Amino acid sequence: MSPQHLAHLEREHQPAAIRRRLRESRRASTVPDAVLGGIDGCVTTFAVVSGAFGAGFAPQVALVLGVANLLADGFSMAVSNYEAGKAQLAQIRNAEKMEREHIALIPEGEREEIRQILQGKGFEGTLLENMIEVIASDHDVWVAMMVQEEHGLPAVEPSPVRSALATFAAFLAVGAVPLLPYAIPGIELKTQYLASLGLAAIAFFVVGVLKSVFYRQSIWRSGLRTMLMGTAAAGIAYLTASVAQRLIGG
Repeated sequence: MSPQHLAHLEREHQPAAIRRRLRESRRASTVPDAVLGGIDGCVTTFAVVSGAFGAGFAPQVALVLGVANLLADGFSMAVSNYEAGKAQLAQIRNAEKMEREHIALIPEGEREEIRQILQGKGFEGTLLENMIEVIASDHDVWVAMMVQEEHGLPAVEPSPVRSALATFAAFLAVGAVPLLPYAIPGIELKTQYLASLGLAAIAFFVVGVLKSVFYRQSIWRSGLRTMLMGTAAAGIAYLTASVAQRLIGG
């Protein structure tokens, strides 16, 4: 580890920096939503382009179908993500309500649950009993612990609106990339498709790279893996359309 990196870590672990980081981490990250939206958007539009090319459709048809799918699928995915976030919020609220009822009705049973959870983490003896007393003295902390540990729900609540917007924005931005060559008139159909293929591959790779930056993964491995998975999905669409065209047209 370089001295500069060590100095950076020391600054980030000063009391003020820790408080700031913990306060910021209470907001659910929308990076997974953006990554999912970007990949799905590019796959969707390039699959349409590949299918249209494999079936021998005119470039105007590919562009119209691509834009229609881009808007409709992007909106559908954003709505689905919003509803999923709302469902998870409802699940958290129901778990909180149930735990508060249990604490009021059977507090000793709930204390025993705390005891067994903490024992599973290696605490015992006087320290264990003191921790139980501290947690049980604050019902908000008690409920939050049970929701997370017993029900397996996240400690940070999701933001359905932010997740939906991140998904939709990434879907449109990345999904529009494979359609760009088809918006330029006067280009040969095969050249348009190859240009779309190259742009889609670059878009997949960039999404993978951005994902690796946020999650501290290998840039090349993440970028290449995302690119291969995306182009494979589009390849399936191309082969399907090509075979269907031969069967129907033949």
